[in-house]
Amino acid sequence: MSTPDDPHDEPSIGELLGRLSEHTTRLVRAEIALAKAEMKARVARLGAGAALLVAAGILALYALDKLLDAAALGLAEAMPAWLGFLLTGVGLLLVVGILAVVGVRLLKAASPPAPTRAAANLKDDVDALRKGLRR
Repeated sequence: MSTPDDPHDEPSIGELLGRLSEHTTRLVRAEIALAKAEMKARVARLGAGAALLVAAGILALYALDKLLDAAALGLAEAMPAWLGFLLTGVGLLLVVGILAVVGVRLLKAASPPAPTRAAANLKDDVDALRKGLRR
């Protein structure tokens, strides 16, 4: 058995394997904790962003209703009322289409919420272990 006072004694294979097991366990737990923290932060940001967008959307619907009525009534001064409302509706559908396309692109960019840093660290750890075992 080695002692810290004797520099010529090297640790036994059993001690080295015990240390390896302990360090590996600690490393895996740290990587799991990092992945959990990263996922939690991403999900929290996505949830907060989605909630704010829903609230803004609901309020915008009320305001938009009033603005569209005003636009249609304004057009009705220069043309038949039905045509003013029809043109207002078509314009609204164009805006809805643009917003939908942009929204889908943003959602695709944020999905899936994967722990990229933790995955990269885990890959580096596995590579380091493989290199160490080859020696």
